[in-house]
Amino acid sequence: MASTTGMSSPAFGRSGVSAAPQAADAGERFAPAGLDRWRLGVASDAEKQFSRSAAKLRSVRADSGQLQEELNLVFDQLMSENYNKTIYPDIDIRPEDVCTLLKRAVPLVPLTQEHLVIKLCQLIHHLLYQLKVIMDEQTLIVLLKYTTSALKVCSTWTHSDVLLALSTVVYGNGPQCHQQLSELLLEDGVLLLYSAPSQPNLELRRVALTCLANMFYRIPGQAPLDDEYRSLCFNVFLKNLQSPMPPDTDELFYCMVIQSALKGLHCCLSGGRWKFGEVEELGSVLATIKRLMFQAVPGVNVEWPDVLYPAPLPQYEGLSAPKPAEPPETPEPKKDAAVPGKSSGNKKKKSRGKAKKTSTEQSRGDDGEEGGRGEAESFTSPSDPSFYPSWKLKSSDSEFSDAEGNAQSKLRCHHGRVRQGAVQCLIALVKSVEKRMLYGYWFSFIPESPIGGPPPLTLVTIILKDPSPKVRACALQVLSAMLDGSRQFLAVAEDTASPRTSYTPFSLSLATTIRELHRALSLALVAETATQTIIQVFKCLACLVFNAPYHRLRPGLLSPLWKQMRCYLGHRDVNVRVSVLTLYGALVLTHAPFPEVQLLLQQPESSSGSFTQHDSALSWRRRDGESSPSRTPLTPSQRSSCTHSPRVLHTPGEEDSSPPWLLQLCMSLVTQPREDHQSDSEGAGTGGGVVLEPAPILVEALQLLSHLVRGYFSLVQASLLDIGQMCAHCLGESNPFMQLHATKLLVELGTGIIQQYSAESKVPENLRVPMSQVVQFWSEILSGPLNGPLQNEQHTMLQMSACDSLSSILPQAFAQLPDKTQMMCVTVLLGLTYSEKYLVKKSAVRALGVYILFPCLREDVMFLADTANTVLAALNDRSPNVRAKAAWTLGNLTDTLTVNIESVGVDFQEELSDMLLLKMLQAATLASDDKDIVKSHAVRALGNLLRFLRESQLTKSAFQRPLDDAVRALVKTVQAEAIMKVRWNTCYALGNAFRNPALPLDSPLFSQDVFSALCHVVTFCKNYKVRIKSAAALAVPARRGCYGDIKQFSFVWHSLATALENSEDTNDFLEYRYCASLRHTLSQALLHLLGVSQSQDMPAIGASLDSEEGCTIKKHLTKCIRAEDGGGELEGEKEMGGNCSNTQQRIEHLQLTLTRVKELRAEGDGRREEEGGKDIVVGFLEDCLKTCEEQLEQQQ
Repeated sequence: MASTTGMSSPAFGRSGVSAAPQAADAGERFAPAGLDRWRLGVASDAEKQFSRSAAKLRSVRADSGQLQEELNLVFDQLMSENYNKTIYPDIDIRPEDVCTLLKRAVPLVPLTQEHLVIKLCQLIHHLLYQLKVIMDEQTLIVLLKYTTSALKVCSTWTHSDVLLALSTVVYGNGPQCHQQLSELLLEDGVLLLYSAPSQPNLELRRVALTCLANMFYRIPGQAPLDDEYRSLCFNVFLKNLQSPMPPDTDELFYCMVIQSALKGLHCCLSGGRWKFGEVEELGSVLATIKRLMFQAVPGVNVEWPDVLYPAPLPQYEGLSAPKPAEPPETPEPKKDAAVPGKSSGNKKKKSRGKAKKTSTEQSRGDDGEEGGRGEAESFTSPSDPSFYPSWKLKSSDSEFSDAEGNAQSKLRCHHGRVRQGAVQCLIALVKSVEKRMLYGYWFSFIPESPIGGPPPLTLVTIILKDPSPKVRACALQVLSAMLDGSRQFLAVAEDTASPRTSYTPFSLSLATTIRELHRALSLALVAETATQTIIQVFKCLACLVFNAPYHRLRPGLLSPLWKQMRCYLGHRDVNVRVSVLTLYGALVLTHAPFPEVQLLLQQPESSSGSFTQHDSALSWRRRDGESSPSRTPLTPSQRSSCTHSPRVLHTPGEEDSSPPWLLQLCMSLVTQPREDHQSDSEGAGTGGGVVLEPAPILVEALQLLSHLVRGYFSLVQASLLDIGQMCAHCLGESNPFMQLHATKLLVELGTGIIQQYSAESKVPENLRVPMSQVVQFWSEILSGPLNGPLQNEQHTMLQMSACDSLSSILPQAFAQLPDKTQMMCVTVLLGLTYSEKYLVKKSAVRALGVYILFPCLREDVMFLADTANTVLAALNDRSPNVRAKAAWTLGNLTDTLTVNIESVGVDFQEELSDMLLLKMLQAATLASDDKDIVKSHAVRALGNLLRFLRESQLTKSAFQRPLDDAVRALVKTVQAEAIMKVRWNTCYALGNAFRNPALPLDSPLFSQDVFSALCHVVTFCKNYKVRIKSAAALAVPARRGCYGDIKQFSFVWHSLATALENSEDTNDFLEYRYCASLRHTLSQALLHLLGVSQSQDMPAIGASLDSEEGCTIKKHLTKCIRAEDGGGELEGEKEMGGNCSNTQQRIEHLQLTLTRVKELRAEGDGRREEEGGKDIVVGFLEDCLKTCEEQLEQQQ
């Protein structure tokens, strides 16, 4: 379908002024309240007039003698009405009626009647633009054919209006115009001819550029145009931007041409990823955009480079040649004040001499400067280190500084639009080009600290100096886009080391840049008054905080920012307060727990900034309706005092027991009603004069609480019950977003408690949350507040997050909950696994996988059976995410089975039905052939099941085929070139299966296929972690018969020996950190084989130890026994039981192996060879034992 027309870039008429957009602005700004009836009346008249005119047009006959007069009358009547839906939203003229009218009018106007052609084109633009009509395909084709034919047949003086209509028709319809594009974009075609920089008629040039821009405007979801057309028009737009202004040209109108070219460039860059050819192509575009970003900014006189090159240092613009002083001119429109494409220093027009005026003359001549900025010396004084904007001395920030709207004000306004368009192009370019390509150009747009001389012209210059708040906001958006995703690039920054005088490392340059950005954005926050720009400053600071490596920088950057933000917690605008909370969230998340932030959180409220307790962040929420200082506009001096607070951070002492002030603030925002609602109309009332905070504030406060709990749980754990009551309150609200973030906060709280009670936790028991509080916390939450979100089927994310909350209960606390509460949790989760929404099903299945590991539930056979049946059903789900969680839960379920073998014994095995185990085995086998995210957990479940099955089950005919299929699936997976996690889990599963003494390891399937696959992995796999796990699996079988015949045993021995010899042969540097662990595990495996070997194995082992291979084995085996390669219990020891925990025990284990080998007796015909091999092995073991004992004595 065709799209709405003319909305993004209003096309101008022949006079260069668009009437419709001005009317729209006027309606939005000045339409008084209570005009609904008047508007409705006007809208009804417009609809009636449209209907009458349409009826007249239908009655007009093409052979009528008065055709021209009748069409003139109808067209005039149609264009006399204002159909702007922004002003008159009640107008109800159907798009199909407009399309029918235009299709009826087109055949009635021959191309020979050029005056009628112009009027029809104006009507097309008028109706499509104001009514925002979405045309059908037939209407689009009719209008395209008519306008393109008019461009070929009609005279040149009509082309301006024809192109205006064409630009409205093609707006957003580029993909539907493929047939006409090749015709319109011919090399000698009208569009390219009129849009060329050499076109003398600027009106035609502007409209042609607008037409090209509208062709490439892309509605979200539309496919972009072909790269061939994009590249062609991109060069057209770029050449227009790089061309100088023709002599004797009206500067105002030329600014409009540049705006059209910028919009076209923006549309091209917004059409998807843009691939630049040579380095100079991207540099040329960036140089052009940067020049236009400073269009007509007072005091900017530099020689702009034609190309920017990627460089690790700033590329400074050269100062223009000094000009002699000139007498002041009377204020009048300067036609050639700023020529795009030329250096300002090369111009001979006196209008640029105002930069050299005295301060008195300048203040007189620049009274009309946009935004109240007129002092150029703030740009030109290189000795002034301050970035404080001189425009703050003025108060006006409007587009026009005088009521008459004189030419000078309009010119400044259009210069501002040019700068805004250039910055918007830079935003599109940053988003369409790969990050790594832009890093080389960072210092052309992001400053370092001043090194001397004039400061470079960067985005910071625009943020602090540009007169237009819209341009400043756009510049902040560019800076945010450049910082977004730059964490890996900025991670190099560091300035903690002692400074070097010989050279400046790149890491120090980046660190200096981060500090300069902090300083500049802090100044912008002090100086800015425009609400939308303040919001962008906070968003930009949040991006900077999120990506900067503060742990590698000198401390002190975050404290001033932390205090400065307090001024805005009581701002009148809701979005400003939301952005402040967002920035606090970024500060709390950065490298948590970060010492500087932790100190700031622990400071009492009165010392967290330069405020007293009366001015604190909570005091503005007073209930007496009295005006709060934080709600009145602050002067720059007051804001500066917030920024540069003389207070220093004190080490927390007695105040540690009180909760952090940020926690108190967030809880107060969420729970306490406000009565000072006169300054904030967005609050939600509940009757009786009670006004709550607006929903965005509540949601952001809950998010900030989640971040605070995640990073600094030890500081908030004392308020656990209070936070729980607040969550219960939020869960009872009708706003689903509040409920959602309350459940997410519950997840963070539960996770923090679980981490404190985990085996790896270093938190002393006396500093943990008391178990009684944990039980009380979850009892209150589960007693009713969480039931609503769990049953809310209208909001999927809320229901999913509620399931996650159930899965974050501490196992020890769950065991102390009442039985009915436990039953409720289990029943709800089992029911939600049958939800039609895959996100809910995924979370419910995962929660069951967590519960299955709870000690109080893992021995409940009925619960295990219910969970198993649920998982088996989920493994057949269409969603791979659901199947992945189901496989993970099945792996946890089978882990529980293996744990119960040791804790409960055979009785537990007998309670589970054979049919259920068979179904689980078959389902896990099928899942092992699924996607990698499913396969990695399915193979783990297979290993556990093979270990769990009893001999009576393995011998049943029903298990024979599934058992063989399961083993073959493991062999296939370990041999495949799958991801590391899949192969690692498969080796773990095989090692787990080897622990089942009832498994027929001596069968051909195991002795050949399984051991051959593991030997291949341990020898040739590139990933050392997989090698380690396969070597550990080979050392699990406890009997010699499990390894098969002599040939098979010898093959396993040589594979391990070869792997040990080649343990350092890798091209991946990251694998070297696992070399020691690999050698240790291989040595343990070889020692294990010696411990289970028989006399018939001695010849092969002796031959191996008597060769060079034996020297390598001896060296690494002695190191393994002395624990020189990795020290302590390593992964291989854990896999094999972890019996050798220190050097003495390893020596004792070696002695036992030596004693056992000596006791071997050779039998049969090969007795002599066996004895010879045995002597070599005994000698080898004795040498190793002697070496280890000697070194142990030396150490003692």
